[in-house]
Amino acid sequence: MMDRLKSSIRKRRESAQSRLSGKKSQAQQTATMAGAPASSSSTAAGGGTGTTQANSDAIQVVLKNTKAQGTLYAHITGRDNSGLFILGADGQSPYRPGSPSKELQPLAQDTGIVVGGPGQSRTVTVPRIFGARLWFSRETPLEFFLNPGPALVEPSATNTSDANYGKDWGFCEFTYNESQIYVNVSYVDFVSLPIALQLENRAGAIRRVDGMPADGLARVADGLEAQGRRDGQGWEKLIIREGGHVLRVLSPNSAGVLFPDLFRDYYKDHVDAIWDKYRSEDLTVNTQFTWGDVRGRVGADGKLTFSDNPGLGFDKPTARDIFSCSTGPFAAGEGVTDERLNIGARLAAALNRSTLLENSRQPESEDAATYYEDAVTNHYARVCHETTTESRGYAFPYDDVGSSQGGDQSGFLNDGDPKVLTVEVGGT
Repeated sequence: MMDRLKSSIRKRRESAQSRLSGKKSQAQQTATMAGAPASSSSTAAGGGTGTTQANSDAIQVVLKNTKAQGTLYAHITGRDNSGLFILGADGQSPYRPGSPSKELQPLAQDTGIVVGGPGQSRTVTVPRIFGARLWFSRETPLEFFLNPGPALVEPSATNTSDANYGKDWGFCEFTYNESQIYVNVSYVDFVSLPIALQLENRAGAIRRVDGMPADGLARVADGLEAQGRRDGQGWEKLIIREGGHVLRVLSPNSAGVLFPDLFRDYYKDHVDAIWDKYRSEDLTVNTQFTWGDVRGRVGADGKLTFSDNPGLGFDKPTARDIFSCSTGPFAAGEGVTDERLNIGARLAAALNRSTLLENSRQPESEDAATYYEDAVTNHYARVCHETTTESRGYAFPYDDVGSSQGGDQSGFLNDGDPKVLTVEVGGT
């Protein structure tokens, strides 16, 4: 269950980010550590409401199978002001399960939306929800369960006993609130089914994120196998096979659940070199918010401290801290300030991209063309960006951090007046 908890925490951080805006502000970076708001309100256990949201409070979502072999299924989960929300199998009716008396109880309603085979599509109606995911699976629907709360137990890519572990599935993330819709493709947990996004607003403007091509999973697997042969660090262990074929490729953070010792000291020498560098020169971080530029140095206590503020002192991170962006010096919690979370997000992004040794002004002097050039870097993120169209798609939790003048790396779309969201599965 621990891996599910970690994934849930990460998802809530990212969905909180989604509620704000596509522009990557400090407020977003703070929100990514804050978690989505929750509500205890719910209907009776196993029950649900059958009313559809008014047109002004709903959006049409086209689910399309482009090239995914077999029958494609979809599930839509999230939260609204009443609590846990799941869309029914008819693609219209909300299902609001109540709190069960014990853990791992099956859903009382069918939530598997049949999309169909290659070339087929299905239009559903989605109300305003946040912290949401649009899940897809091939051949069979996914299985969800409930814990007391109610809390949704989601499919796990790192629990080998999970009912969905051997299935071919994936997801994209979105929030549709009073201000806007925000949706992004995500490889933070793993790469699997190729998902593309298209958003049309009421003025007729259309924007796309094409994500992975049809052969994207195979290309990512090939790239990591090649990297494993080059440096002997075990990148090939991220590849999960089922029945002789590649089922998914895990991120380093997810793979750490299955292989706790994988990459344990991977960043050690690299981080040591960074700390040595900033003992004698400033590291400037632009917070891209009211704090402006903050300057850091490594002091006698071994911490990289900004603005001479002990509360802004960062210990050396481990590989786990860097890949997760949420442990060690990057952890949230009581007493952790918004400013610290903001700086930590930018440090974590630069460490994943291995740019701190070359660029002492983060992130406004960053250039995406120089990401991942060091031999020690997040090669999973590198290969994902090399494979995706226009290099767009979340490959680690703070992949939205970057220069305000740079292009988007995270693969998001947002609009304050959306008309239709189309989600395509199977690649182009």
